[in-house]
Amino acid sequence: MTNLTEFFGKQSPLKALLPGFQPRAGQGWMAEAVAEAIANSDKLVVEAGTGTGKTFAYLIPALLSGRKTIISTGTKALQDQLYHRDLPLVGKAIGRPVTTALLKGRANYLCVQRLDQLTDPASGLRADLNEVREWRYRTGSGDKAELIEVPEDSPVWPLVTSTADNCLGQKCPEYNKCHVVKARRAAQEADLVVVNHHLLLADLAMKESGFVEFLPGAEAIILDEAHQIPDLAVQFFGISIGSREIERLVDEISTLTSPYSQPDLNRRVDALQTAVRDLRATAPRKEGRYELGDVINELRRPLDTLLHAIHDVQVAVAELGDSSIELEKIHEQLLGLTERLTIFSGEDTWDGLRWLEVHARSLRMHLTPLDVSSKLSGLINNDFQAWIFTSATLAIGDDFSHFGSRMGLGGVAGLTFPSPFALEQNGLIYLPPDLPQPSDADHTSAMLEAVTPLLDFTSGGMFCLFTSHRALNNARKWFTAHTSALGGRTLLVQGDAPRDDLLRRFRQIGDAVLLGTGSFWEGVDVRGDALSIVAIDKLPFASPADPLMMARLEFIRRQGGNGFMDHQLPVAALSLKQGAGRLLRDATDSGVVVLCDPRITGKRYGRMFLQCLEPMPYTSALNEVSSFFAVHKRKGKVA
Repeated sequence: MTNLTEFFGKQSPLKALLPGFQPRAGQGWMAEAVAEAIANSDKLVVEAGTGTGKTFAYLIPALLSGRKTIISTGTKALQDQLYHRDLPLVGKAIGRPVTTALLKGRANYLCVQRLDQLTDPASGLRADLNEVREWRYRTGSGDKAELIEVPEDSPVWPLVTSTADNCLGQKCPEYNKCHVVKARRAAQEADLVVVNHHLLLADLAMKESGFVEFLPGAEAIILDEAHQIPDLAVQFFGISIGSREIERLVDEISTLTSPYSQPDLNRRVDALQTAVRDLRATAPRKEGRYELGDVINELRRPLDTLLHAIHDVQVAVAELGDSSIELEKIHEQLLGLTERLTIFSGEDTWDGLRWLEVHARSLRMHLTPLDVSSKLSGLINNDFQAWIFTSATLAIGDDFSHFGSRMGLGGVAGLTFPSPFALEQNGLIYLPPDLPQPSDADHTSAMLEAVTPLLDFTSGGMFCLFTSHRALNNARKWFTAHTSALGGRTLLVQGDAPRDDLLRRFRQIGDAVLLGTGSFWEGVDVRGDALSIVAIDKLPFASPADPLMMARLEFIRRQGGNGFMDHQLPVAALSLKQGAGRLLRDATDSGVVVLCDPRITGKRYGRMFLQCLEPMPYTSALNEVSSFFAVHKRKGKVA
C-alpha cells in the first residue's frame, strides 16, 4: 500500500497547486483508512466534519490504488466540480497518468435521432430548440450542462434526450453517433469514473431486477454525501407512474402516427388525452402527498378509464405492425404503462405503501417499499468490492447505527474526523428564551422578533432556514410589514430566482438576509463575512403523515421498534446538523446558529440536537451573543 504521508504533510505537492493548503491530521488519517479499505475490499463509513478535506482524502488513495473506482456524488453540480476541478488538480499532484470519465444518466445527453425527428415544436420552445440545434455541431460530449444558454428545466430537453423506455438502442440509425454510448464506452475504459447517486442507484436497481448493469464493474465504490442514499434508494426500488410521462408519450404517438391516415387511432389518442386530464381533475386539488387508500375510491373510475384508453391505443399501434422502430418502442412503453397501472389499481397486497403526489399541473402515483436495507445489503456485501461511505452528517455523536441499519451494513464500524476548525471559539448557538411552541400560529413572527436584533451586532448577512414553505411565506409577509427590522439590508427569498442566482447575489451583497427552505439546508457554501448568522425556525422533524415517513415507521413498528426514537429523532438531528453546517465553511469564519424551537430545552430529547453541534457552546443570553460578535469583530481588525 502506498505511503500517503507525502501528500498530506508539510511538503505536500498540493501546496503548490492549492492556495492556502494546510496539513490536517484528520485528512491524512482518513486517507490512510480509505487506502486500507480499498486494498482489502472492505466496507468503511467515515464522517468527516467541514474542513477535513474529505474529497482529497478519498481521491488520492483511490487514484494511487490502481483499482477501478467509481465515485458517486449527491448532485450533478458536485459531480461536475469533482471531475472538472478536483480530479485534474489531484492528477497533477500524484504525477502519474490516470484515465478518468464523467458519466451521467441518459437524460443528460443530447439524442441526435430525437432532435432530427422534432419538426414542429410549440412556438415557446423554438428559441431553446435553435440553441440546441446550433450546439449539436459544437459539442463533443453531448452533455446538456455545456449549453448554459438553455435552462436545465427547459421543456425542450425531454424532447431531445432519451429515456430507457424510448431509446432505440442498437436499432437506432444514429447509434454510431450516440453520446450516451460514447460516454459509457469511455467509462468502461477509465480507471476512475465519476457518477451521481441517481445513476448509481438506477444501475443497482437494474442489477437487482436481473438486467445487465450499464455502469462498469468496479473494485472500489466511494459514495460522497452518503447520507442521501437511504431515502433515494427507497425511490429506486419502488414503482411510480406520473401524468406528465403519459402526456409526453401521447405527444410522441401523435407525432409518429401523423404520416398515417388513421382516424380511428387519432380518436383513441384523443380519448387517452381526455382520460389523463380526467384523472388529474378527479385527484385532490390541494398540492401534497396522500395515502392512495384514502383517495382510491374517487380515483378508481378514472384509473379504469385510463387503463382502457391505453389498451385501445396499444391495440391500434400494434395494427400498424412494423411501420417504424419508433412505433415498436411506443408499443413496448404502452404495455409497460398498463402493467404498472394495473398494480396501482389492483387489489393485490404489496409490502409497501401506495401513495399519491399532487402538484399544480401533474400527479404521480408511487409504490414505496417499507425497507430497502436488505436489498442494499445484498448488493453491497460482497467480497470483491470496497465500499466507502462518507459525509459530514452520518453519526449521532459517535453512533453510526442509524445509518448502518438503513444501509444494511450490519456491524460495520464508523470513523469520525471532527472539523479542524475552532468551532468552540468561532461558533456559538443562541437559544432565544420564551418563544412559543412550533405549533403556535405566532411562532414565525416571534422567531423573527427574536432573531432580527442580532443583525445590529454584525456587518455580515443572515440565512433564515424554515422547515416549511408556509413558514417561509409567513416570514416574507412579516418582513413586508416590518421593513425597518432589516436595517436597510436586502431581503432575498427562495423562489424569487434560481437558487444559484440567489446565492451569487447573497455573496455579492455581503450583508443580505435570505429566507430559504429545504434546498438551502445542504450543499450551500458561503464563506467569509457574507454569512454570520444561520437562524433555524424549528427542529426539522418530517411529518409523520408524510407517506415516505409512514412507510419507514410502519416497518419499524413491525420489527418491534420505536419509530420516534429509532428514526424520526435521528433523522431530524442529522438534518439540523446539515442546516447548521452552512455557517462555518472556512477556518477563519465565525458566527452564530440561532435555534428557535423551545423543545431543545423543554424536551428530554432536545439534548441530542445540541450534542450534534458540539463542540459549539450555547447560550440563552442575548448579551453573550453581543459579546461574541464584538470579540470576533476585534479579531478581524487585528488580522
